[in-house]
Amino acid sequence: MAKITYIEFDGQEHVIEARNGLSVMEGAVKNNIPGIDADCGGACACATCHVYVDPAWLEKTGTRSAMEDSMLDFAENVEPNSRLSCQIKVTEALDGLVVRLPESQH
Repeated sequence: MAKITYIEFDGQEHVIEARNGLSVMEGAVKNNIPGIDADCGGACACATCHVYVDPAWLEKTGTRSAMEDSMLDFAENVEPNSRLSCQIKVTEALDGLVVRLPESQH
């Protein structure tokens, strides 16, 4: 299990415990985190689970694949730390992860 903090654009925080093996998106959906719609169900076929990974966690969440980069073209306000949360797998190493949600998903 890993504790993940999701911070909405307005600053409201949601802290959950997510099981290892789930994606950061699945953890959000299972815990009704607002702003993570996950329209494609985690197939990396949309950008409705766009998050900004806290800079301290960038290395631990891995790098974006070419497919993820392509899907982020459909997201608004993409930043260097933008990720699709469906592509980040929860592991013990991510205990304490902080992600922020873009204003466009408010």
